[in-house]
Amino acid sequence: MYYRRKIILALLQLFGGSLEKIRLQKLLFLYMQDKPDGSSQVLKPEYEFVPYKFGCFSWSANADLTVMSGSCLVKENKTHFIKSDQTDYIAELNATDRKRMLQLKEQYGNMSNKALIKYTYLNYAYFAINSEISKDLLSAEEWSSIIAHKPQHTDTALFTIGYEGLSLEAYMNRLLLNDVKALADVRSNPVSMKYGFSKSALKRSCESLDILYYHFPEVGIPSDKRREYDGKDRTDGLFAYYRNEILPASRNDINEIFQLLKKHKRIALTCFESDVNTCHRKYLAEAIKSFPEFQYEIKHIC
Repeated sequence: MYYRRKIILALLQLFGGSLEKIRLQKLLFLYMQDKPDGSSQVLKPEYEFVPYKFGCFSWSANADLTVMSGSCLVKENKTHFIKSDQTDYIAELNATDRKRMLQLKEQYGNMSNKALIKYTYLNYAYFAINSEISKDLLSAEEWSSIIAHKPQHTDTALFTIGYEGLSLEAYMNRLLLNDVKALADVRSNPVSMKYGFSKSALKRSCESLDILYYHFPEVGIPSDKRREYDGKDRTDGLFAYYRNEILPASRNDINEIFQLLKKHKRIALTCFESDVNTCHRKYLAEAIKSFPEFQYEIKHIC
């Protein structure tokens, strides 16, 4: 079993074997903040979160809970997740995580759901910017301070971003923090073994955070062409083929992306590679920049 799933099961166990879904997300979020490795170093958390309609939310944690429900480790009803096996998962955590888990119970165990939600909103304001209940839960002054954390930009910019090495949540946060309004998926074949990045899943995630999703397969590189090149040809031959063959044939699609940029002001081209210099989106961005009316900045999100 993945260690991260043991953390969720230990959390359920510690809180009596059952937690309301919203409360579970909040407690898991608080547990993940500034997580040390026992030597004062801060580790990348097992789960990352996005600002969702009820505050901090982890799609990855929710997916793991769904998997565990299917394997009879957890039961799920409309409002709760319930630990359903008898294993002592707290004992299976390392000493640092076990101590941290007990501290979490001591610090937040007696808070009501309302108090817990309000605490996370006020102490981690960014994760409350899309909340549908924050205005009713907070005072006018508190709500205004939350809204002030919402990224808002008036300039037009063309972004590029790759999802290599990123969780779905980290990827979406980079879009949100740059106030990206629309995502242009420029993969020829938008299928991924990485959780959340196949077309339908990525589209749902974008739209749930008010980011429009568009797919332009014509400006991608077909899989069979990618297989023709390897090694040095991967960067030289493949991209020469892309610039000389695909881009000229895709002028209408490139123009459509440019029109979306003018309409939505802040859009991002996305593919897999983290380094834009090893991805075709670099040359696509340059092709968009070649339009005489293009007077904007190109920003590569790392």
